[in-house]
Amino acid sequence: MALKDITLGQYFPGNSILHRLDPRTKILLTVIYIVALFLAKQLAGYGILLLVLAAAIAVSRVKLKVILKGLKPILFIIIITGILNLFWTPGDILWQWGFLKLTVQGIWAAVFMVLRISMLIICTFLLTYTTSPILLTDGLENLLGPLKKLHVPVHELAMMMSIALRFIPTLIEETDKIMSAQKARGADFDTGNLLDKAKALIPLLVPLFISAFRRADELAIAMECRCYHGGEGRTRLRQLKYKTPDIVGIAGGLLLCAGVGVLGHFGL
Repeated sequence: MALKDITLGQYFPGNSILHRLDPRTKILLTVIYIVALFLAKQLAGYGILLLVLAAAIAVSRVKLKVILKGLKPILFIIIITGILNLFWTPGDILWQWGFLKLTVQGIWAAVFMVLRISMLIICTFLLTYTTSPILLTDGLENLLGPLKKLHVPVHELAMMMSIALRFIPTLIEETDKIMSAQKARGADFDTGNLLDKAKALIPLLVPLFISAFRRADELAIAMECRCYHGGEGRTRLRQLKYKTPDIVGIAGGLLLCAGVGVLGHFGL
């Protein structure tokens, strides 16, 4: 797996319907979709959610290969989770070897779990792919606004979450540069077993931490130079406002969640 395969936190500029939606709408729709994923119980519910996700990908105009490439880093987790559900779910036994039991219920459990994890990750990808870090911060701050009455530093929390998300591709880029530099000096990160590969990555930690602190310091200086002092008195170039597509999208998301919940209740 190449580090460049990790696409979480990246933003792909565009002018699609999904790009133009209010960031609060996209955050709410992501949460609603995740809730619907956990309400789905059988093939009908997952089928509907899969069709909705496919439609969202098509509307976003983000290339499918970019989204699938983003799944590579967690492919190992998805496979392990699927195997655990496949052989450790009780039910009607189809095949058995020692303590390993393959059941009808296990096959369906593995399929549904793999679908659930993959679809959950992809819908989160779509949020970051189609929403700029600034709009994502503004949307989170607005949605968490009621917590200000409890003296929660909402703006600072939203800013921290946005910066942390944006730093993921930055740190990956730095790691790739450090690995390339060390390979040029004779370092080998590709041979040996899993433990050997993990040990080979240890020398990367010190320069990576130094680079991360340097980037953080540069960001802090840049924010101070622009007179950033938190959310107090801060104005915005673009004021968030719900429009007709946002209202339709949220209503559709709630109906989808309710429909999947009803199907799950009746075991469909």
